[in-house]
Amino acid sequence: MTTPAPTPGARITVPVALEGRAYDIHIGRHQLCEAAALIAAMAPGAKVAVVTDGRVGPLHAPALEACLQQEGIGFTRITVPPGEATKSYAQFTALCDALLAAKIERDDLVIALGGGVVGDLTGFAAAVLRRGVRFVQIPTTLLAQVDSSVGGKTGINSSHGKNLIGAFHQPALVIADTALLDTLSEREFKAGYAEVVKYGLIDDPAFFDWCEVNWSRIIEGGPERDHAVAVSCRAKAAIVARDEREEGDRALLNLGHTFAHALERLTNYDSTRLVHGEAVAIGLALAFRFSQRLGLCSGQDAIRVARHLDAVGLPSTLQQVPGGAGTAQEIVAAMGQDKKVRRGVLTFILARGIGQSFIAHGVAAEEVTAFIEAELAVNGQAR
Repeated sequence: MTTPAPTPGARITVPVALEGRAYDIHIGRHQLCEAAALIAAMAPGAKVAVVTDGRVGPLHAPALEACLQQEGIGFTRITVPPGEATKSYAQFTALCDALLAAKIERDDLVIALGGGVVGDLTGFAAAVLRRGVRFVQIPTTLLAQVDSSVGGKTGINSSHGKNLIGAFHQPALVIADTALLDTLSEREFKAGYAEVVKYGLIDDPAFFDWCEVNWSRIIEGGPERDHAVAVSCRAKAAIVARDEREEGDRALLNLGHTFAHALERLTNYDSTRLVHGEAVAIGLALAFRFSQRLGLCSGQDAIRVARHLDAVGLPSTLQQVPGGAGTAQEIVAAMGQDKKVRRGVLTFILARGIGQSFIAHGVAAEEVTAFIEAELAVNGQAR
């Protein structure tokens, strides 16, 4: 006998207003069966391919599939390996072949059930399969719920850098079931929190204030968690609606990411050393300290950002990268493949204060190198 699905909690709906490609983000606890009902209404008679990974699948795929079955939706499960290494040419090819073998057609749907890796890989496959099929994001990590599942960026990594091969392909629906986050490890949850606090640092100082007070309740899973996810999604949805293809202020969402992506590349995307959210946390602290060094931001704000990350249990210095972050020259060289580079010149997201971030074009590599050398010379414990 099928176990009844848990009763869904209150649902928050955040619209993403894109002309001809608008969709909703549904946020709340126990939303999997709501997802199935929405899919049935959106695509009556469609088949579904559920793409997940070897860790998430056993935890959450059976419940989703039971809900799809209740709605009379035919489905196939496709499982990919967990971890950042899955965002590769080989796994992309294998997934496309598996979707074709499942006879997924243009009127069918692909569901990405997993974290950012599954979402990015699945979205890219959906973008090119039969020249584009619809897909649904059901993110299972905090990081994916507040960031990568929203906005249509899809892709895989290259030996030259992260997310350098991909496409813009908006989902048809995003279901952020915050109860799924209960299964995350403390490390994974805290890593995702870096992307939450980022929204306060970009342009919402009141949200940063709120996060300083309520971060532990977000982890505990009360209404504060749903609120934090909703605020983050609203912020990202508003930016995406203004600048879908990152030709303007959508680049603000990359606050801290130029440093972060370089660190991920230098640690070979080894999650035992550094996961994306941890790299972002270091990147956020570095962005504020770099802004301070350039005379843009007060030292008080830079210290406040680092202290909050420290309080949550996130890294905020290069010394906290297990096995070392590399030399200043290696870090700057790794930045050379950042997506924001224009004609070989670095672009950073810097800040004039908390909630006052801006896009800085043409930052001299020499200034970045000198800053990183100074950071590497500082004892992280003494900061």
